[in-house]
Amino acid sequence: MISNRHYNNIKNGHRIFFALILCLFGFSLVLAMQAPKRKHKKRPQGDRVYLLHADELRYDMYGNNPDAQIVKGKVSFMHQGGHLTCDSAYFYQGSNSVKAFGHVHYRQGDTLSLTCERADYDGMMQMMHARKNVVLRHRRQKLLTDSLDFDRLYNMANFFDGGTLIDGKDKLVSDWGEYHTETREAKFVFNVKLRSGKDVITTDTLYYDVPTSTAHLVGPSRIISGASVVNTHDGYYDTKTDKAKLFGRSTLVDKDKSITGDSLYYVKNGESTGYGNVVYVDKKNKNTLTCNYLRYNEKTGKGFATKNPVVVDYSQKDTLWMHSDTMRIYTFNINTDSVYRKVHAYPHVRAFRNDIQAVCDSLVFNSQDSCMTMYKDPIVWNGNRQLLGEKILVFMNRQLLGEEIKVYMADSTIRFAHVLRQALSIEQMPDKEHFNQITSSEMKSYFDKGEMKMSEAIGNVQTVYYMTNDKDSSLVGLNYLETDTMRMYLGAARKLDKIWTNKFTSTMYPMTQIPPAKYKLPNFAWFEDIRPKDKNDIFVWRGKAKGSELKEIKRHQAPLQTLQKNASVEVPEKEKDLVEEPKVVSSKVSAKQKTSKARAKKKPGVR
Repeated sequence: MISNRHYNNIKNGHRIFFALILCLFGFSLVLAMQAPKRKHKKRPQGDRVYLLHADELRYDMYGNNPDAQIVKGKVSFMHQGGHLTCDSAYFYQGSNSVKAFGHVHYRQGDTLSLTCERADYDGMMQMMHARKNVVLRHRRQKLLTDSLDFDRLYNMANFFDGGTLIDGKDKLVSDWGEYHTETREAKFVFNVKLRSGKDVITTDTLYYDVPTSTAHLVGPSRIISGASVVNTHDGYYDTKTDKAKLFGRSTLVDKDKSITGDSLYYVKNGESTGYGNVVYVDKKNKNTLTCNYLRYNEKTGKGFATKNPVVVDYSQKDTLWMHSDTMRIYTFNINTDSVYRKVHAYPHVRAFRNDIQAVCDSLVFNSQDSCMTMYKDPIVWNGNRQLLGEKILVFMNRQLLGEEIKVYMADSTIRFAHVLRQALSIEQMPDKEHFNQITSSEMKSYFDKGEMKMSEAIGNVQTVYYMTNDKDSSLVGLNYLETDTMRMYLGAARKLDKIWTNKFTSTMYPMTQIPPAKYKLPNFAWFEDIRPKDKNDIFVWRGKAKGSELKEIKRHQAPLQTLQKNASVEVPEKEKDLVEEPKVVSSKVSAKQKTSKARAKKKPGVR
């Protein structure tokens, strides 16, 4: 029988052992709860590298590699599905590693192979260090370098002594890079250059997605495609479709043209789109276009700009600023010698230059005949005090109105202006209270080197002209004239040289005897409040006040000519003082006498 003392000792020992077990379990549980999670894959231990074949195997216990098996001749190794062949090798069974030499060839599955002149393979870490003339092939991609480390655990190859990735027509070169065989993503850093066909991309950092052939450019980058150059700091380029998505204030330069925007979507030989603070510059023609949305197609030559578009023309001494809600460009006969373009601006067109201002609802410019046509209530001013623009009419202190105005340009210089229907030319006098006025069905003006030489009013011509004193420029009288056609010839400094007209009727009034109804023509309209004051004022649209629009008036027929068929159309000598550049009138009485003689020769009833 077991004594009580011995039984108690056994019982106490079991209790102590059981307590120790509980304490150890609790301590292990606490450690497990406190231990951080591993972020990296745990490399397997114990998977052996197997020598499959060698023509020769030996040991050198007293050489430089006493722990190595020296194998030669058709050497072959196997490790976890990977197959390594070479001419000779050092096989370290203890460290589960291989040093391979001569015609090293590594295969992994059916999609990956690596060749080099020498390599170190660590079976414990599943890492291969390949050196000299390294060629990594994965599917249709090929990576060339002299120094490459291939990590089988993470399926990643990285080079650090310069490398080249070839993917079809794409060729990537950089100082350092990595390639993931599982995701087929590559990263290239330092002196990166991508060649895709004839296109060349240079950058500091590039991410390349092999399945989509898309390159992500990071940092200062440049894309050269023929004559086009793209500069960006953040961009995506699809080498298959030649599409580019550019961010971070990118610029596209094509010869003398460039486009800059916060975001650019570029398609080679196709449609390009810009968003946010877009700036288009044409250095050849010296003009720019700014907006917040721009779309242009290189194949068709069609463009569209909106969201606050502004055209700036700096081809002349003074810069011209023009704004509208929308602008469109159309190209005809593209890629031919007869190519020409049309630009449509609408609505709410406003333009400003120091010497010219214009307002209209819509505008069309045709490069074929260099004609600019303004539609729907066009108004043009010139100079410091409501003057006609040089591109339309160059009378001093004039305003020009009409239903439709056409301006023909030559190298940004006006050569011909045509005002259609309800043409009205108004010149504000220095006192700002009186106005010289001409109205007709249409007006034509001809220019030489930007200076008007002749102006022609055609159809139902009515004029109000104030004669001035040559000595003090004071107003002497008002001459009211009606005719069918009038031609005004200008000399130097835009001074009126002479006037030619068909048969006319006219009345001259001294300043003190002007009837109130004769101060202004029936369709007189003055729009000082609409005129753009500076380049910033083009953004503020101001339409005509209700009731101030041009009035459609019925005009009576001008006097019929009674001259013989072959008679010369010249102004009678006695009436020249009424139509030629006014002379100084010595007194109000003499002017009145001349007016009375002229009235006596007219038919009764004709105004």
